[in-house]
Amino acid sequence: MALIEFRHVRKSFGDKVVYSDLTLDVHRGELLTIIGGSGQGKSVMLKLLTGLLEADGGSIRFDGMELVGLPERARGPVRRRIGMLFQGSALFDSLTVRENVAYGLREHLRLDERQIDARVAEALVAVGLPGIESMWPSDLSGGMRKRVGLARAIAYRPEVLLYDEPTTGLDPINTTRINQLIVHLKRSLDVTSVVVTHDMQSAFGISDRIAMIHEGRVIFEGSPEALRRSSDPRVRAFIEGAAPDDEAELAALHGRASATHGPPPLR
Repeated sequence: MALIEFRHVRKSFGDKVVYSDLTLDVHRGELLTIIGGSGQGKSVMLKLLTGLLEADGGSIRFDGMELVGLPERARGPVRRRIGMLFQGSALFDSLTVRENVAYGLREHLRLDERQIDARVAEALVAVGLPGIESMWPSDLSGGMRKRVGLARAIAYRPEVLLYDEPTTGLDPINTTRINQLIVHLKRSLDVTSVVVTHDMQSAFGISDRIAMIHEGRVIFEGSPEALRRSSDPRVRAFIEGAAPDDEAELAALHGRASATHGPPPLR
């Protein structure tokens, strides 16, 4: 049995259908990356799992527990097993780094101040930022803010880590640092990891398995190598950066290039 199971999940916002039939498994201990174009519902999937959004239908099970329709008061035990790095880090500017990292500990666990300090220090060491407890979010670079957000997510030792566009807005050096950190934490903490990204270089570099969402459902799931070999024009267009409307033109250009053994003619 998978740790997380989405079965025939439906979700709409008014007339906008995000999911018509989302079916996907997340296996215990794996690093699964979710890809897809803007507006395809990648971040919505994470919010459905954490209860920030409610599905319109279907089933979402976490370690055998049905989450669809679960009362809010019953979600606490599930949320304590899941940590999330939000796209914008979601740090509180009015709180120090220590207070930001400790926020989830105070919300979910009964710890004294000594225990909280130890957990905060441990989490900051894990993300490579020891000793910055007294700094403020405004003092941090974009990459540091991401890592502090990640320290907050791991401080209460979750079983699952969710990453919502973890490298968006970062320079190549910090993108590499965050990707290495995602892989390191997966191994060192033995956590199940789900990464939402549009960065294909990151997806190919860190993933055990990749799933692609298109028009309300999963159209591909498999290894990074299988994704590279996919002949599905929707997958090829996404990987190669073509707009969906350009898929036919993309195929034609490839045909011309193969025929002439060179690049397609400029127009």
